[in-house]
Amino acid sequence: MSALDWKKKCQSEWNLQGISMPDTVDWKLVYESKPLGRNLLKNTTPYGLTHNTPPPEAELSEVCPQGPPCFKAEGNYTDWTTRVEVLPYDASGIPPGVVVCHLPQYSWFTLEQRVDLKAEGLWDELLDKCQPDIAIQDWYEESQVHENIYQLHVKLLAADAQTIISEHFVQPTEDLSNYSHTWKEVSHVFTGYGPGVRYVLFSHQVKNKFMFELFPTLVTGSSVTVRPTKSN
Repeated sequence: MSALDWKKKCQSEWNLQGISMPDTVDWKLVYESKPLGRNLLKNTTPYGLTHNTPPPEAELSEVCPQGPPCFKAEGNYTDWTTRVEVLPYDASGIPPGVVVCHLPQYSWFTLEQRVDLKAEGLWDELLDKCQPDIAIQDWYEESQVHENIYQLHVKLLAADAQTIISEHFVQPTEDLSNYSHTWKEVSHVFTGYGPGVRYVLFSHQVKNKFMFELFPTLVTGSSVTVRPTKSN
């Protein structure tokens, strides 16, 4: 197939009528990478779980575990940049004079990926002139670890990979009186964000608790999708 044929194939299959499609773009590469409509994140289930089945119930050990504190769940974190922030002990609710043998210790565990939109097959004219919708979706485990167990922070970045063009942050509050232990969905759609976007920085944090053993909060099904259309 010629370069023109690949260009027409992209235009036809993604209904890109009226969108600038310069001949300088490698349309064969664009077609084969299929950047529109697919999840651009990698390793989206680091714990091997899916939101279509309930999250696993914690299995408490019959014997008190021995060993150093653990602040993140076991998982496959390939393609993710991770970091742990151990939080100070909170003794604010303990009355004066009360002796406490053990306190839970909390930590934030961050998983982050940066998506290079041009490397995924998108082109400048599409991102700058059409500004197609960029849809974000994530699922986290509704646990009883704490009233704040999850944060999502997504940034649309310029070509220098640092300048923020648009961003979205959310931190839900959990109802600890209602234990349903399900997956909770978080989503957002960036639209009309302006020209210059070249990267998406996807970062979510989960709060884990350690007291003799680890009580984690899990995530799954993370996605960043550039839609072939944009909102009116």
